[in-house]
Amino acid sequence: MRIDGLSLDFFRNYVHLDAAFDPNINVIYGDNAQGKTNLLEAVAYLSGVSHRARYDRELIQFGVDHAFLKGNVFARDREFLLEAELHRGARRVLRSNGVKLKNGGELSGIFQSVLFCPEDLYLIREGAAARRGFLDDCICQLRPRYAQALAEYKRLHEHKIRILRDSEEKPSLLDALDEFSMSMAKAGALLIHYRAHFIKRLCQAAPAIHGDFSGGRERLTLHYETVSTVTDPEAGPQVIFQQLLQHQEEHRAAEIASRQCLSGPHKDDLLVEIDEKAAKSYASQGQTRTAALSLKLAAREIFQQDTGEYPVLLLDDVLSELDPRRQEFVLNRIRGGQVFITCCEDDRLPQLLRKDLPCQKWHCAVMNTATERNERSRASARFEMPRRYAAHHLLRR
Repeated sequence: MRIDGLSLDFFRNYVHLDAAFDPNINVIYGDNAQGKTNLLEAVAYLSGVSHRARYDRELIQFGVDHAFLKGNVFARDREFLLEAELHRGARRVLRSNGVKLKNGGELSGIFQSVLFCPEDLYLIREGAAARRGFLDDCICQLRPRYAQALAEYKRLHEHKIRILRDSEEKPSLLDALDEFSMSMAKAGALLIHYRAHFIKRLCQAAPAIHGDFSGGRERLTLHYETVSTVTDPEAGPQVIFQQLLQHQEEHRAAEIASRQCLSGPHKDDLLVEIDEKAAKSYASQGQTRTAALSLKLAAREIFQQDTGEYPVLLLDDVLSELDPRRQEFVLNRIRGGQVFITCCEDDRLPQLLRKDLPCQKWHCAVMNTATERNERSRASARFEMPRRYAAHHLLRR
């Protein structure tokens, strides 16, 4: 699986970009605020995942009403032309080989990516929402039905919150509460079912990676924490649905009194332990970073097992946040598949890639985003930036 070419118009700071990528490693280096992260975000968007923007309008350049993304993708032994049209005040339009798609889940069924950014290094120490987001991003790409259930659950959750919040002034709103709760339980049962099965696979893959990293000195364990009445999260959705209804009934009065939604998988968490101690509370910074690395690399392995192809791996300035030992560990674990790595020019990455490491065997294509070095980069690298790129890049926000 790979993306061979990418075209952007009015996406983030790009007025226009045409780029051709290497099928192996693409190193994108340059100063801060040059658009390196935006480029990776565009690749991720074509896999059906938006990591930084809650709304599509945030991706559209200021002063413009639309943005266009187009990617030439090779997956499942076929070529695909994936397109996305983003509009202010209107629904986005997604296409694959000219055929209109219903939602981002259909993009994920064609093309997958795994993004690792500096914020992910704090995945273990952050709140449960960050770890749920990690699970959601992964499962949405693997299971389109999950993506649909998640979108439906979020919509129902927002409506239920409004009902509870406004019910003090308009008590009649509570007449619709049970209907929304039942619909949330139905969608929530699917979320719990899929999350449980994905976490089961993480439990098989992540500890082995973590053990390799620590030389066998540490033991990583993962646990799924969900609604207390759900006795077996891996059970069928219908069984979980009944148990969610029970929990909702038990907390109905408390929800009305507090005007908060207290029941459902929107409170789920992935608990991480190192040597049987909660990593969030007791692990060192190095240990939590190792655990986060292990989760991301494990997700990549699961994608490969499911699809037979490695997803495109996007390492957004993450290596600069790691010590040399962890840098080399990551570089040694990313054999196979297409990889994008962003870094600043003065990082150790260029030196690491020239060392006698396994990564030396990879063909590295360098895109230099610094304007004054654009000509030299085009002359020396297979990743060729169009001549107009430098001028357009001066228009960044």
